[in-house]
Amino acid sequence: MLHLEIQTPGQPVSRFELPTGSYTIGRNDACKIRLRHPEISERHALLAVRPDGVWLEDLNASNGTFLDEHRVQGRQPMLVGQTVRIGPYLLHLLLAPDTSPPAPTPKMPTTDPATSDALPPPPVTAPPPPPMGSGHAGALPTPPPDPQQAVRREIKNQIHREVIQRLDIKRMTAARVDAEELQQRARETIRTVIEEVRQRQRLPPGMDPVRLADEICNEALRLGPLEEFLADESVNEIMVNGPKHIFVERGGKLMLTGQDFMDEASVQAIIERIVAPIGRRIDESQPYVDARLPDGSRVNAIIPPLSLSGPCITIRKFSKRAFTDMDFVRFQTWSEAMTKFLRVCVMMRKNMVVSGGTGSGKTSLLNVLSQYIPAHERILTIEDAAELRLNQPHVIRLEARPPNIEGRGAITIRDLVRNALRMRPDRIIVGECRGGEALDMLQAMNTGHDGSLTTVHANSPRDVIARLETMVLMSGMELPSRAIREQIAAAIDLVVHESRLSDGSRKVTAISEIVGIEGTQLVMQDIFEFAQTGLGEGGKVQGYFRATGAVPTFFEELKARGLELDPTIFQPDRERPAGKDRK
Repeated sequence: MLHLEIQTPGQPVSRFELPTGSYTIGRNDACKIRLRHPEISERHALLAVRPDGVWLEDLNASNGTFLDEHRVQGRQPMLVGQTVRIGPYLLHLLLAPDTSPPAPTPKMPTTDPATSDALPPPPVTAPPPPPMGSGHAGALPTPPPDPQQAVRREIKNQIHREVIQRLDIKRMTAARVDAEELQQRARETIRTVIEEVRQRQRLPPGMDPVRLADEICNEALRLGPLEEFLADESVNEIMVNGPKHIFVERGGKLMLTGQDFMDEASVQAIIERIVAPIGRRIDESQPYVDARLPDGSRVNAIIPPLSLSGPCITIRKFSKRAFTDMDFVRFQTWSEAMTKFLRVCVMMRKNMVVSGGTGSGKTSLLNVLSQYIPAHERILTIEDAAELRLNQPHVIRLEARPPNIEGRGAITIRDLVRNALRMRPDRIIVGECRGGEALDMLQAMNTGHDGSLTTVHANSPRDVIARLETMVLMSGMELPSRAIREQIAAAIDLVVHESRLSDGSRKVTAISEIVGIEGTQLVMQDIFEFAQTGLGEGGKVQGYFRATGAVPTFFEELKARGLELDPTIFQPDRERPAGKDRK
């Protein structure tokens, strides 16, 4: 009978019977021989006892496996009397125990050297969950590590490294190998490696080789574990907080997924894969970037040293199918009366600002409003990262450009707004005003470019005015407050405010008209609003849309423009369903 002796400096020697079978060696709980030490990988090596001999195989461990001080390459035979070194451990293969009887120990399949006399495990204390009210509000506790997930990650790492050795992806990319051919070669190589692993009985039971191949291919050539969530239409937003924590938003609620990346380098590679096709870069000199995916989804990435949690990615997904105004009615984002009113306002070429907080749906609302623009008009869109989707035939899309590696060559939103005025636009749509471009946008609205649209971050329609004043001052022009407000009153006709409520739903909570200016104050009146009446089952927001009774000052202009609008939609409480609140 073969015996395995495990020795570590300063600890008693342990000896175990070694019956025929395969024994994974590593620090993961799923390994048959567990050696818990930072220098040892989750799945470090494989020891196989077979009728034809004993075989030792290194599982691509980062610190290596050494047989008589020679590093093990692949699968090698092991003879009685030879010594294996793994981290601080020495493993001796013996033919029979010596004359002194060994200490009574369980047989190998159920023995954990880390819990025996070989190496008493260090005490592991899980950090307590953060107390309520301290730290970040609403912080989610980190789930306990899953041994099976760690094994899966280690196997993926090993196969991934083997694929990289066999298939030089960077060299093939530099040689301009077609993307489809590159993916085909990679998939074939990955399938070959996984089949070899399966034949050597290194693939744990229950692990699907097909799914494993897809995950490795996604991580090598695409966006890794994010591909699953990008394809899931129920996911609205994806948040990567370092390699081990991926959150998604479903139905307005954040949840932690069970997926992760292999390491920080994998997250960094995904970020570079996203930004490279659109001419952006991310490195230590430019450690954050805004970008977009081919489908228009918005991406923000930030890396160390700015991010202490490791590389972080935030992806705001857009629906594969563009939303329509009737979709918004069905989602209860707004009412049918609001739809009719805003359609007429766009056709009357009223200048409008869509406001709201982060994640409230401003860009989606701007997309819907742009659908009302007549097809014969020339439209210019100006964005940091192009994400608007207009179906009109005459659309010119402009996108800002960040500075190059030397800090030069930046083209800002403000530069593009100025240039757009020389391109004979009928409508100018600015994805978001957040700086000095607000002054140029107001001047464009005041100089014949009616019907322009933009978005602004604000908490309410009244806050939009203060935000615009601040952004105009950011342009560097020393204008008095009254002059700025006069510009705003003359330029903007309507403010459409959208909010993300406590249950995650998005609703247009106010449509307000800027009537004029009295003294030094702008006068605004709400045309429609959302009245919240309470919370229902599961925290669902209850309420209804209603007209305030105020009639827009430009209502009499409709007939002159050849448009019609039923005046009864402005009657108070017309939108309240009989007998119950509209949710």
